[in-house]
Amino acid sequence: MKNIVIDTNAYTRLLAGEEDVLDVIGTAEIVYMSIFVLGELYAGFAGGTKERGNKDALNNFILKPTVKILNATSETAKVFGMMKQDLKEAGTPLPINDVWIAAHTLETGSTLITYDSHFKKIAGLRCWDEV
Repeated sequence: MKNIVIDTNAYTRLLAGEEDVLDVIGTAEIVYMSIFVLGELYAGFAGGTKERGNKDALNNFILKPTVKILNATSETAKVFGMMKQDLKEAGTPLPINDVWIAAHTLETGSTLITYDSHFKKIAGLRCWDEV
């Protein structure tokens, strides 16, 4: 996979040293991290017992030359709005942050690295085969 977006649960498994995640991240040309994933991670760090160590590890990860942070743009908002409405009409709503993460994935033409199968409900979203 050329370009990927890493979901919160995939980043957590990366920290745990899971081989599959290490391999896909190691071979990607660009590893995107959504600002919404960053928010979820910081929230988790604040509620945990290893906040400083987790923040340090995240900062080291973000500094890698292949890692790019995705901020929300007006284009992201357009993709988000269409996707959220499609999910509502289909009766398959997702957690709001996951819709934003999926919007970033579609916007960049990337593959989402996640362990959440509910992303498969989004038409046109490429998910990692390990889901």
